[in-house]
Amino acid sequence: MKLQTLALAATLSLGLSAVLGGAALADGQLNAALRAPAAKTKVVAGGAVWTCDGAACVAAAAPSRAFSAAGCKALVKEVGPVAAFGAEARQLDGADLAKCNGETAVASAKPTPAAAN
Repeated sequence: MKLQTLALAATLSLGLSAVLGGAALADGQLNAALRAPAAKTKVVAGGAVWTCDGAACVAAAAPSRAFSAAGCKALVKEVGPVAAFGAEARQLDGADLAKCNGETAVASAKPTPAAAN
């Protein structure tokens, strides 16, 4: 019975190590297109080291937590508003970009009954 318990514990431990190790391997490149050229060429924001050239910034090995509205907002604080933010396969959508830039979302305008005539 002790041997079975020990074997189960070892298996669970290895499984947890694989999951946590996989999170570290999830780091990847992030890109940001700025609305205006950045004054800084290298910044640390959202847990990533960004290199900027003109209106383009790249984080070559960004942690997965950097791909978020909060990570984007941290970059905006350093270099200014962004027009696009994300990775090759996935970009922040319009609502998250608005949050990132500190803008309020524009409510959809509904015509009033008088305007509909």
